[in-house]
Amino acid sequence: MHSPFSIAIHGGAGTIERRLMTAELEAAYRSTLAQSVLAGHAVLANGGTAIDATVAAVTVMEDSELFNAGRGSVLTHNETVEMDASVMDGQNLDLGSVTLISHVKNPIQLARDVMLKSPHAMLAGEGAEHFAFKECGHEYVEQDYFFTDRRYNELLAMKKTGDVALSEARYPDEKKFGTVGAVALDAEGNLAAATSTGGMTNKRWGRVGDTPIIGGGTYARNGNVAVSSTGMGELLMRCTVAGDIAARMRYAGASIHDACYDVIHGDFRELGGQGGVVAVDAEGKVNFALNCAGMYRATVDEDGIALVAIFADEPLSPVTE
Repeated sequence: MHSPFSIAIHGGAGTIERRLMTAELEAAYRSTLAQSVLAGHAVLANGGTAIDATVAAVTVMEDSELFNAGRGSVLTHNETVEMDASVMDGQNLDLGSVTLISHVKNPIQLARDVMLKSPHAMLAGEGAEHFAFKECGHEYVEQDYFFTDRRYNELLAMKKTGDVALSEARYPDEKKFGTVGAVALDAEGNLAAATSTGGMTNKRWGRVGDTPIIGGGTYARNGNVAVSSTGMGELLMRCTVAGDIAARMRYAGASIHDACYDVIHGDFRELGGQGGVVAVDAEGKVNFALNCAGMYRATVDEDGIALVAIFADEPLSPVTE
């Protein structure tokens, strides 16, 4: 047990508007972010692995209607959910990834099972769900579990414009790119990253974003960095954002701050990309980088207190339950 342990999370980034954020809703977001990061921190404090810590943290957000992952996933053009998730273990570069998941309550847990219980790295759709139910004992969940009025209303508004981005927002984060993720360093010095999403409202034709794509949305390598991305999935893939951050640190000796900042504000932004990343390096140093109005984010201080922020211009501040 030679390393300090560390964890950080994000709950999506984009246009998060203060004027639409009621005190009640803001408190709910901050509370759930705190619950999430503390769930992961508890795993690490008890000697658990970075993988299990990130999965524990992401599971809390998947179980909340507030975030676009699991329970709160946005709806496709056909009024269904199609969820993606991935995990990566920095110790051996092992990974598990799933896409087009419609009936698994916690896709992040299935992604971990793909890593640990299958010979494959990525499973999709019907085959992935067969593996979930027949091989791993996941519970079959009806689509009704994922159906919320908020997401249905968002879909109807987008269908009117035929777009995947709203012109008028009624929720503070309706123009947010909703992905949740966690990164961690455990006491053994192992890094891990986990990311989960419901994707893009009104998406069609089996669209897959960056979340299940290693090097796009997720990356972890011991002695280097763990990264989880959120934002415009197509551009995160085109710019291989997570992999680029890792490469700058590994080969060019960039600091975690410089690598994250330069990538998020570089080609990704110049091509029109909005979003952000959360990352932790081999020393346990956490970095949040974003190029938009806000990103739901949290970490834990040395005293075990959750530190949470939402808007781009605010510092992390303590949240006590």
